[in-house]
Amino acid sequence: MEHREAMTLTEVSRRLSDAVTGAGINDVWITAETSDLRSSGGHCYMELIQKHPDTGATLARVRANIWASRYATLNRRFMHTTGSPLASGIRVMLCVTASYHPVYGMSLTVDDIDAEYTLGDLLRRRREIIRRLTEEGVIDMNRQLEWPVPAQRIAVVSADGAAGYGDFMHQLYLNGRRLRFHTELFPAVLQGEKAPSSIIEALDRIAMRSDEFDGVVIIRGGGATSDLASFDDYDLAANVAQFPLPVIVGVGHERDVTVLDYVANMRVKTPTAAAEWLIGQAMEQIQLLGQLGSELYRLVSGRISGDARQLAYIEGQLAPLARAAHERARQRLDGIAGQIPQLAANILDRSRQQLDSLGRLLDILSPQSTLRRGYTITRSGGRTLTSVKQLASGQRLTTSFADGEAEYMIINLSIK
Repeated sequence: MEHREAMTLTEVSRRLSDAVTGAGINDVWITAETSDLRSSGGHCYMELIQKHPDTGATLARVRANIWASRYATLNRRFMHTTGSPLASGIRVMLCVTASYHPVYGMSLTVDDIDAEYTLGDLLRRRREIIRRLTEEGVIDMNRQLEWPVPAQRIAVVSADGAAGYGDFMHQLYLNGRRLRFHTELFPAVLQGEKAPSSIIEALDRIAMRSDEFDGVVIIRGGGATSDLASFDDYDLAANVAQFPLPVIVGVGHERDVTVLDYVANMRVKTPTAAAEWLIGQAMEQIQLLGQLGSELYRLVSGRISGDARQLAYIEGQLAPLARAAHERARQRLDGIAGQIPQLAANILDRSRQQLDSLGRLLDILSPQSTLRRGYTITRSGGRTLTSVKQLASGQRLTTSFADGEAEYMIINLSIK
C-alpha cells in the first residue's frame, strides 16, 4: 500500500484560521438577516443568514456574536434609533471581524451596528406592503366601512388574560353612563412570529359570524416595541383591509406605527382608548337623540300653542256665527211659511188636472166606449172570441152591443 502524507485536523484548522485571518475580514461592513438571536451571560449570540430575494432559499449562514463589553451599548443605541431591541428576523448592517476556532469553526464578531440601515429596511418593508395593497385596490376598503349606530356588539381579538384586555373590558363595562355593550373574546397570540397567523385565524372565526357583531377590536397592552414588527405583515394587513366589519387597532403606543394602522378603520393608542372611542360613539348618539327630543318638543309645543290660539279665536267666533246662522234659518223658514198656501193650491190644481186627464183617458179606453163606436164583443161560454177559427156549427154565442146583447146558435157555419 502506497504511503500518503496526511495532515492532522489541527493543522487543517490552523491553516483555515490563517486563511481567514489573511483574508483581511477585519472591521468589514456586511448586511444580513438575524436568526435564532439569544443572550447569555451578557453576550449575544445569533446566526446571520442571506436568503434568495425571489425564492427565500438560504444562500449563506454563519454564526455571530456580540461580546458583553459591546452588546449593552450597541443594543441600547439600536433601540434608540429603531424603537426596537435587536431581535431575530430583522435585516441589519454590521461591522464584523471573521475568525476561525478549531472547535467551534468560523464565526463573526460584531463590533458595530448601523441602526439607520435597519430603520430604513423596516420602512422599506412597510412601504412595500402599503404599495402592494394600494395596487391591489384594497388598502382603503376597511377604512370606508361605516360603523353601525350605535356599535354595541363587539368582537375582541386579544390574548386571553392579558392586562390590555382587562383594561378594555373594565373601561367599557364600567362607563359612567351605564351604556350596555356585548363583547366576545376571540383569543389570539399578539406578539412574536406567530402573531400574524394567530390573528388571521381569529378574524376568520369572527367572519363566519359577522352578522352577530357591529365591529372588531384588535388590542394589545404595553410591551416590547420589537414585538410590533410582526404586525408589519402583508397577509395580516390584507386580511384586515378586506375584513367585512370595521376594525379598531390598538396594538402599540402613541409613537408606534404598523401597517395595520394604515388599513384598519380606526387606530387608537391603547386598549383603554379603544373602549373610550366606542363609548364616545354611543354618547354621541345619546346626545343626538336628546337634541332630536328637544327639537321635537319645541315643534310640538309651538304647534299646540298655535292650535290653542286658533281654538280660542274660533271659540270667540262661535256664538256670533251660531246666532247669524239661526237668523238666516229663521228668515228662510218665514219665507217658506208664507209660500206654503199658494204652493199647496198649485199642487192641488195640478193634481186635479192630472186626475181629469186620467179620467178622460180611462173613458176613452173603456169597453163601453169601444162598443159605442160600433164595435161588438162575441163570447162563447163566457170566453171572448178573437178569431173566426174559434167558431163551430152548433155553437151558442153571445154578442154584446152598446145598447144590449143577442144570444143565438150557429146552425150552418160558412167561413169566408
